[in-house]
Amino acid sequence: MEFRSRASHVKLNGAVKAYGVGGGGSRVSMYLVAPDVDVSLEDFEQYALDRLRVLIAIEENRSRGKRAEEVDSAVSDLWKKHMRTVHSDAQQQKDVISHFVLRLVHCRTEELRRWFMEMETALFRFRFKAESPESQKAFIEDHKLPYKSISSGEFEAMKEKLAQVMRSSNQSASLIGETNFYKVPFEEVLDLVATRRVYVHQGHAFVPRDQLVTIVSNHFRSMLSQSLILTNRNWTAMFAAQEEDRLSPILEALSKRYLAPDYSKSVSGSSVALQDLDGLAMRSFPLCMRHLYLKLQEDHHLRHGGRQQLGLFLKGIGLKLEDALAFWRGAFAPRMPAEKFDKEYAYNVRHNYGKEGKRTDYTPYSCMYIIMSNPGVGDHHGCPFRHFSAENLHAALSGMRLEPKTIDEVMEKTRGRHYQLACAATFEGSHNCQCDGINHPNQYFSQSQNYLKEQAENASQMETDS
Repeated sequence: MEFRSRASHVKLNGAVKAYGVGGGGSRVSMYLVAPDVDVSLEDFEQYALDRLRVLIAIEENRSRGKRAEEVDSAVSDLWKKHMRTVHSDAQQQKDVISHFVLRLVHCRTEELRRWFMEMETALFRFRFKAESPESQKAFIEDHKLPYKSISSGEFEAMKEKLAQVMRSSNQSASLIGETNFYKVPFEEVLDLVATRRVYVHQGHAFVPRDQLVTIVSNHFRSMLSQSLILTNRNWTAMFAAQEEDRLSPILEALSKRYLAPDYSKSVSGSSVALQDLDGLAMRSFPLCMRHLYLKLQEDHHLRHGGRQQLGLFLKGIGLKLEDALAFWRGAFAPRMPAEKFDKEYAYNVRHNYGKEGKRTDYTPYSCMYIIMSNPGVGDHHGCPFRHFSAENLHAALSGMRLEPKTIDEVMEKTRGRHYQLACAATFEGSHNCQCDGINHPNQYFSQSQNYLKEQAENASQMETDS
């Protein structure tokens, strides 16, 4: 990437150049080469935020277990809302620029790269699937992909074989037609070959057009994976140092951005009493906060990362500043006199509430921020589903008295690195109800409290009716 000398603009070219080259001619892109354009820092960040809203929505809808058509409908609405522009040329430019900015944001760690690949591939899949057969064919030709629509002669020669494969794999017979099959190198569709869903002849698999989206999406994912590694290498080697004070803070902030309710104060506006915290911790705290709360009770101390993660969470559920000071002073008391606490730790508590320093009203950490943190030896913050060993996580889940079946489900999702899905499954197992997906610890608490309140009201109503 080149950078203009003007502090207010960025020239996109070079560091975010992707792996390979390719053409255009379709509304969907492989994002093979970064656009050679100047972008204001304002647009640089705004375009990224708009696209990030779409990607986060994809994650949220998938985490809620919605059907594919429901996810597609939500993505379509959000794409129109956040990515559409008046002119088609400007829309295409925004699409490409926003992708490459977020590629810079997410290239720096394996966890970020994995998340970005998952969400961008899902977005690509949706957009490619929405294209007409003619546009899909044009896309394949523009990008010189090794997938060819079969000729009428090829179709006639193997028509019976194709029909036989379609029938044996319970695929729609209506797909039988020369325009509905593509010839693909068989090694690119080994999963379809293994399940006998395609006819293989002379090193090629003859794939129904409705399977084409999976093949092209896999190719997109592979190219993006290589591009992210190349982007990270170029950024680290050539630009990270010179952009330390300008672009790096923007990229860092975008990597931890949570575009959802502001939990700097209790969303409901209600407050929690200091004496109720023990009960709330056992009933409504997510595992990350429950663990910190219990370790604080056990050790009478938490390092800075743990104090920040738990302290901002408590602020977000409605613990007032005076009670927060009393809480931390009391928790530290067995190991620390009140005078020492007031001298060395009270400032930080007041600072988080916007009463010291720059008077910033700090927001509780989101799941993404917590997952991306890197706790060291002796630290207890971070995401248990990512940072705990399998043995420690199993023990923590058992301590919540979850059913063995639920624990197995949570452990399986954790092994697949679906940490927020694991947290949602924990919520459902501990509350015996469906969950709307978890993207923030304070969201977990809010959903729990709403559910428990509803249960109490229903029980009260039943007593009244009886």
